[in-house]
Amino acid sequence: MTALTLSTAAAPGLRADAIVIGVAKGAEGPVVAPGAEAVDKAYDGRLAGILETLGASGAEGEVTKLPAPAGFKAPLVVAVGLGAEPEKDSGFDAEALRRAAGAASRGLAGSQKAAFALPLTDAADAGAVAEGVLLGAYTFDVYKDNGKDAKARGKAKNGKAPLAEASLLGGKPRDRVYKAAIERATAVAEELNRARDLINMPPNDLDPEAFAALAQTAAKEHGIKVQVLDVKALEKGGYGGILGVGAGSAAGPRLVKLSYTSSKAKKHLAFVGKGITYDSGGISLKPAGHNETMKCDMSGAAAVFAAVVAAARLGLEVNVTGWLALAENMPSGSATRPGDVLRMYSGKTVEVLNTDAEGRLVLADALWAASEEKPDAIVDVATLTGAMMLALGNRTFGIMANDDAFRTAVHEAAAEVGEPAWPMPLPEHLRKGMDSPTADMANMGERMGGGLVAGLFLREFVGEGITWAHLDIAGPAFNEGGPFGYTPKGGTGTAVRTLVRVAELAAVGDLG
Repeated sequence: MTALTLSTAAAPGLRADAIVIGVAKGAEGPVVAPGAEAVDKAYDGRLAGILETLGASGAEGEVTKLPAPAGFKAPLVVAVGLGAEPEKDSGFDAEALRRAAGAASRGLAGSQKAAFALPLTDAADAGAVAEGVLLGAYTFDVYKDNGKDAKARGKAKNGKAPLAEASLLGGKPRDRVYKAAIERATAVAEELNRARDLINMPPNDLDPEAFAALAQTAAKEHGIKVQVLDVKALEKGGYGGILGVGAGSAAGPRLVKLSYTSSKAKKHLAFVGKGITYDSGGISLKPAGHNETMKCDMSGAAAVFAAVVAAARLGLEVNVTGWLALAENMPSGSATRPGDVLRMYSGKTVEVLNTDAEGRLVLADALWAASEEKPDAIVDVATLTGAMMLALGNRTFGIMANDDAFRTAVHEAAAEVGEPAWPMPLPEHLRKGMDSPTADMANMGERMGGGLVAGLFLREFVGEGITWAHLDIAGPAFNEGGPFGYTPKGGTGTAVRTLVRVAELAAVGDLG
């Protein structure tokens, strides 16, 4: 992980591989952003013109490299686009800073040290830049041919290790608010990157048992209580949804409960994550071309896991319980068939019409288990439906809830941390489509509005009187395109920051 420091040093005298500055898109061309005054002065005030000559416009995520001016100890200046120049007397928003820092950090892979002279108006800006640097520096090369030399570990096959050290210029190293912002950014980014690691891990190394073991190790390290229900315990408890989904796999399912408690807590939140470590679709086998990324179907559980650990690291004054519903959905002679009826942990029976609608089955059991503890609110996270991707694309997740005010609060929390999300309805008329002549309900309903149908199914398993929200992260959980901003190719760790922010707001009594 990239080491972060706050610095009051001047850019010219810093020993580093590069000085990172911001450039905005002005009405008449690129504009050098605040924080880079010393750099611009060294170019005799001509830096904007030089950048324009090199083709820079200041557009978001644009990275332009040029030799440092005479007298600088760093050999390179990296100008990163911040997007449109803000109106007079208003600064850049946190997400613009976060994305710019991430883009620059990615572009500096292989560098030992860089200094970031991006515009910082307060500690929140420093935290945003720190998050961007740490998230942008992420790499997953555990399975690359790094050789056996310990010194080579952590380097990608092309020899470009992540940026090793970053200094944030313009920060206040002795200011406790700035220090707290950096500590928060570090904890959240490190746990989000842990989630990315889990999502990117191949399913032959991350089955439900292995995931549970990793959760136990982290829980012990951070003072989190953990309980793991294996197949025998699930059978004894009557967790028919989780057992039904995992029935076709040689790797048995697990339900993991992570409990972080604070002696000063006045609220209790439950986070529930879908953890299908590989989803073949089961007997309702996915068609060719839809299986290759299905290791990411545990992204919801990874987000919940990371968020609980982050809450513990931050010492938030709220109790947070994480539920990881882990199973592998495979076809075999023992697999659940379309037409089978499962008796869920709640006692309700469900006719399985499609075994590829499995996420809602494991979540249903975990939601009911979470409800038994009577938390103040439950938030579940899942790569649940392709329908949500059709509705919102690949970068935005949907939010449904049984309470409009809570849905708004979660949406605002997501916007605050820079995670694109959109509130979605739960139309009552779609519930009838899940009626079954054989069981209490079916796991499928109308095809149109499939993401909303899935949300209505989950609502059936939330305890009476408990506030609940559902995040369908099917689109942004796994990036199959090129990296952008601080988002890498592969697992993204989406929803981690939203969950952490929800916990922070609950801790201070500001959540809805």
